[in-house]
Amino acid sequence: MASSPPPPRPRYASARRGLTGLTLAGAAALVAGLLGPASASADDAFVSDADTSSNVTHVTNVPKTESMSDFNSDLAFTGDYAIGGNYNGFVVYDISEPEDPQVVSEVLCPGGQGDVSVSGDLLYFSVDYPRAGTECGAASVPTTDPEGFEGIRIFDISDKANPQYVAAVPTDCGSHTNTLVPGKDGEHEYVYVSSYSPSERFPNCQPPHDKISIIEVPVDDPASAELVDAPVLFPDGGNTGTSGCHDITVYPTKDIAAGACMGDGILMDISDPAAPVVTEVVRDTNFAFWHSATFTNNGETVTFTDELGGGGAATCSEAIGPERGANAIYAIGDDALEFQSYYKIDRHQTATENCVAHNGSLIPVPGQDFFVQSWYQGGVSVIDFNDPENPREIGHFDRDPIDDDRLVLGGSWSAYYYNGYVYSSDISRGLDVLKLDDPRLRAAERVRMDEFNPQSQPEYRPGRGEGR
Repeated sequence: MASSPPPPRPRYASARRGLTGLTLAGAAALVAGLLGPASASADDAFVSDADTSSNVTHVTNVPKTESMSDFNSDLAFTGDYAIGGNYNGFVVYDISEPEDPQVVSEVLCPGGQGDVSVSGDLLYFSVDYPRAGTECGAASVPTTDPEGFEGIRIFDISDKANPQYVAAVPTDCGSHTNTLVPGKDGEHEYVYVSSYSPSERFPNCQPPHDKISIIEVPVDDPASAELVDAPVLFPDGGNTGTSGCHDITVYPTKDIAAGACMGDGILMDISDPAAPVVTEVVRDTNFAFWHSATFTNNGETVTFTDELGGGGAATCSEAIGPERGANAIYAIGDDALEFQSYYKIDRHQTATENCVAHNGSLIPVPGQDFFVQSWYQGGVSVIDFNDPENPREIGHFDRDPIDDDRLVLGGSWSAYYYNGYVYSSDISRGLDVLKLDDPRLRAAERVRMDEFNPQSQPEYRPGRGEGR
């Protein structure tokens, strides 16, 4: 075995181009590699292998199947289902019984990262490694191939056991992540596509690439989805290293968005979702890679994350310190973002555990600010940041290293609160389900959502008992 971990493909630019993924043998005429349900045996009672705080229970784990043996990535939720992205495609889980999730279907559709968003019966799926065509069985091709496809694939998931391919829209530099933005007219919705790593050698990903791509989707005719704009966010050039955005979180009810754009953090006005306008830009010398963002429910504060080391490094250590590879919390002022504090887990991890701030979501306690967040092999952290100048951990879920002797990429890619439970997508070990038992968080159990895309942030209203 190698003496060092493989390149962390989820993030490093040098690794995102031209890798060979699995292909579906004989699938040139197929549009989706649909596989049958598969789930772990329920004969034995679940026994957790994690260390947890007293207010967190690890209720179950759904291991990855052989077909989804590549990295697990992000999650989205619709009704009683969770959709899990994977570098090989995506998985539909039935979570109607959260302590006993079942795999309903798997779609083998390689293309890198596999970021997901859901809207009604539609699934938007990111393709970040070039393929020979738009169909799921298309072979991998070099990034230097001008005919290679990268961008967004659209699926109809009205039948969760039998998702159907609908359309594909190519975008420059592919789609590393995607963000759903509802339209104002009820007839269209939009997908903001974030991508990066341009090169003069890549015909479909030319520098400077200081932009995002916007796809417009007619709700009644998703097969007609098309690219309508590619606005330049940094007309004067971004900070050193900025060549696009990594991820964007929108807050549609407040017409705002936060972009994590590699070397810059930005706020945008999305009152016209087809034409976002940058209103604020912020930089931080402690940040290596602006990765993602989350607003508080009142929209007065935003938390950005720094993915120091690209997700593949052991940065949760005393040597790295508490201000790098951390969250940075900002108050949203009238004309500036005002820094409040950093937050980083103080549970120091070993040198063989990749660990850094990653994806999370609000825990919807009305009038309060609580957050659940993934930290790769640092596990999952439950955070109280009601005082944005003094955030603190109030709960955790943390496994032992995957390997005690060498650094192996793994751990929680994303952890989100949805309808009473926390769902964590572990890169190598499958889907984990956590239950929080804390009086400070109990009110969140009354907030019910019919759909949840963490990067399309819903508003929850005190006393209404539901997310919007």
